[in-house]
Amino acid sequence: MELWTQWWVWLSVALVLGILEVLIPGFVALGFASGAAIVGVLLGVGVLTDFSMPALLVICAVISAVMYVGLRHFFKLEKGQVKYWDKDIND
Repeated sequence: MELWTQWWVWLSVALVLGILEVLIPGFVALGFASGAAIVGVLLGVGVLTDFSMPALLVICAVISAVMYVGLRHFFKLEKGQVKYWDKDIND
């Protein structure tokens, strides 16, 4: 059994990408983390067991793109609204 078909590998990658999202915010790493986590869960329950590495990467990329667009839509500012800071971190 190849390493990329192991569910724990995908969930480990998701965890690393989730930590990276905390360090470098922007929802990009969170989208990829969500895609890797979903692929890991699907591998764990046995849905994606017969897929090759390129197929798993494509599935992860499609899920990541959908999650990225969804996160950007969910967390977007209203039209004409501007995010501003009124307090300093040192206050």
